Amino acid sequence: MARKAIRKNLAYDDQKQLYYVCFNYGTDAEGHRDRRMRTFTDLAEAELALEQFQSGKVGRLPCDSSRLRLSEWLEYWLEEVIAPNRAYTTYYCYRSMIKKHINPAIGRIRLRQLEPWHIQRYYAEKMREGGLDSNSVHKHHILLHTALHLAFRQRILRENPVERVEAPREHPTRQFYYTPEQLRQLFRAVEGEWLEVVVKLGAYLGLRRGEICGLRWSDVDFDHYVIRIRISRTTAGNRVVEKTPKTANSIRTLGIAGLDDLTRLLHAIRARQLELAAEQPEYQDSGYVLTDETGLPRHPNQVTKAFHLFVQSHHLPDITVHGLRHTFASLANSARIPLVDIGKALGHKDVSITGRVYTHIFDQTHQEVLNTVAARIIAG
Repeated sequence: MARKAIRKNLAYDDQKQLYYVCFNYGTDAEGHRDRRMRTFTDLAEAELALEQFQSGKVGRLPCDSSRLRLSEWLEYWLEEVIAPNRAYTTYYCYRSMIKKHINPAIGRIRLRQLEPWHIQRYYAEKMREGGLDSNSVHKHHILLHTALHLAFRQRILRENPVERVEAPREHPTRQFYYTPEQLRQLFRAVEGEWLEVVVKLGAYLGLRRGEICGLRWSDVDFDHYVIRIRISRTTAGNRVVEKTPKTANSIRTLGIAGLDDLTRLLHAIRARQLELAAEQPEYQDSGYVLTDETGLPRHPNQVTKAFHLFVQSHHLPDITVHGLRHTFASLANSARIPLVDIGKALGHKDVSITGRVYTHIFDQTHQEVLNTVAARIIAG
């Protein structure tokens, strides 16, 4: 049987590689059992959700909703809506914003007394005195809009006050990437280092850091020359979390048939891992592509730090692991690959995201078009 019980209300499906948590709400008004199932890719995340549910640490609303404070509503929304339905990384991010920023500033305001000007002033103060840029505060805007829209839908509020607030303007983030020559220089410098596979998966395939750290040999099909991106291994505070990638489109299959350099490297890494597993009893073959000396998967933050130090020590232009993904997009664009195909390879939800994220890169192509037209005009 594929699904096996770990303990009461928690099971694991080894075929789907998912953890199943059953939330038992007792019986409904008609006497029917109310049991709801949720899946997780990470055991720790599944256990945390079950423990919070069973211990009653989920948000509960006071009986008199007219006296409800914003902080109380956000706690309810976070624990009853976000925790059971979103990845732990999303929950952690929202919880941090609420605890560090929103609650200290406006959390004590009664929900029904919360006015648009309270929120507008909060945005301005965060950008003026709180050290946050407009992109960061825009995330607070999305959080408040979503949380208070639920209060409106549940008829606790007559309207959502965020609807009448001017949202902080989002500004495109400057993305750093390498030229082909700089990338070849990086390739030469990193050859033989454990970071080599990080560099080449990022540059050849445009993978995110979490996708590189979460890649397993079961997702590398040497026979058919494809790599399947199914899991992202990232961090939330001090915890390492495994989850499905950001969107359904991020779950993708990438062909590596023409990437001899990458396939040779992957074959060599796997052969070395199997050799160590046979020679050293303490070595653990964890099944991950990117592992440390003991065979365990490397911590995502260790990858970021090690790459930063490597770039600095070799006097290379500043770039991050995510910058390799930007480099992939830049090279694909310069090769005149259609925007929609670049977006699919990167795992974007739609082409508008690709265009928005890489505006500065694609603007170079527009400049080339303008220069070509101008040259034709001048030439007569």
